[in-house]
Amino acid sequence: MQHRSSLAHRAYLVAIGIKGMDGAIELALGAVVAIVGAQRLYTFLIAWSAPEIAGNPDNHAMQFVRHSANGLAHASTTFVIVYLLAHGVLKLGIAINLLRGKSWIYPVAVAILIGFIVFMSYRLTVHWSAWLFGFAGFDVLTLALVINEWRSPRTA
Repeated sequence: MQHRSSLAHRAYLVAIGIKGMDGAIELALGAVVAIVGAQRLYTFLIAWSAPEIAGNPDNHAMQFVRHSANGLAHASTTFVIVYLLAHGVLKLGIAINLLRGKSWIYPVAVAILIGFIVFMSYRLTVHWSAWLFGFAGFDVLTLALVINEWRSPRTA
């Protein structure tokens, strides 16, 4: 792998690491939904977050958990499983190959990130969400860092 210590390269490594962890989490959640079912996971998340919400109704993290659980309960279980598994595999696969410095992955990563950004932008026009806007912004930043890394000369 190339050895560079620029701020842009370090930011790239952090962003790709976050994408990889996010992919692993989505993959695990997809497996959990496939094994236990969406309704059982919804019930667990609501019960788990209830004490925190009772003590602090303005807890944004628990509100996000509840909002996500509600979305999970009202979506098609098959869609949720396929979405989480596919999204998780894509993110994890891209992150692993980018971190390994595989040159073929750069155009693939750019295309997939653009796809994610377009999809999230569309979703934002249908229903505004600060969380989704933040995720889309992170993907735009990640896209810029991947393009910068792809265009940067490699040094051994």
